Amino acid sequence: MNQKPSSAFIGASWVALGAGMIGYLIGLWRSDMMLNEKGYYFTVLMYGLFSVVSLQKAVRDRIEGVPVTDIYFGLAWFSSLLSILLLTIGLWNAQLLPSEKGFYAFSFLLSLFAVITVQKNTRDSQGFKNSTNIEE
Repeated sequence: MNQKPSSAFIGASWVALGAGMIGYLIGLWRSDMMLNEKGYYFTVLMYGLFSVVSLQKAVRDRIEGVPVTDIYFGLAWFSSLLSILLLTIGLWNAQLLPSEKGFYAFSFLLSLFAVITVQKNTRDSQGFKNSTNIEE
């Protein structure tokens, strides 16, 4: 695809990522959890963000014919699903109100979706820039 993403889509992706991450982090900051619990949820967020970006890149590389080993591809899927599972288990066992659990779950999923779109937009914009430089 040699089409640059629209500025509106790029902006919406960044706003969604900011809203998801900042909301999640403010929720952690203001919570009455012990510090080790806050660290767990922060680590799960960072792990989730990294793993879905890695998965998106591996999927996109395969579509574009860039070699990706089956082991790496499988690990990217496993890590992405594991981060969601770890958050689910943590929230299931947490001493939080159901509304707080829902808040963390939805802000986490929003962050994962948004970081995928930000990475996609970055890659598409770079690909568009490279293709227009070649044509000139």
